Amino acid sequence: MSVSEFREVFDSFEHQMFRLESLDHYIAENEREPLERFRAGLAQDPAWRRPWAGTIAAINARGASIGRVHVVTEPLTEYVTFEMTCAYPASVQAGEDVRILPRSTAERLGVPCEDFWLLDGTRTARMAYDEVGNWLHVDLTDDPQVVQEHVRLRELVRAEATPLFDYLSGAGMEPAPGSLLTPQEQQ
Repeated sequence: MSVSEFREVFDSFEHQMFRLESLDHYIAENEREPLERFRAGLAQDPAWRRPWAGTIAAINARGASIGRVHVVTEPLTEYVTFEMTCAYPASVQAGEDVRILPRSTAERLGVPCEDFWLLDGTRTARMAYDEVGNWLHVDLTDDPQVVQEHVRLRELVRAEATPLFDYLSGAGMEPAPGSLLTPQEQQ
């Protein structure tokens, strides 16, 4: 399935969208410059988060919800630190439920290293990446066994994961300068 085809599927869910992320590094074109700013110790320009924040706001405005759990290796990789301090804060502000689960806990619970979007608990979009984090393709299925397993995993990881800002606080971290949206951008 292509990116544009997946976008149509993504936009078609009705009530609840959930993402499980399991990699310690993803490569995304829209993150290149913000990641370089992070590496250089510069403040973020929140403009790169506005499109996603707008998507989240539109989802919430129609009474639906969106959330994710990112399974992370501790100590955190540079990329995950960037994502947690520069990307996710604006998502949370916009209304996405972002939680963090240490990989050691995920392994103890038997959570597989798998990336997927669960749409309304009726369809699953399995995300495929290469070994360095480049997105390859997505496989959409409504196979009841796969979907029910992903529903089970969603409930399991959400119950065990820590909300982003609580995780950051507990790790002695905070959102990077410029990563938070203004009150007008949150609407």
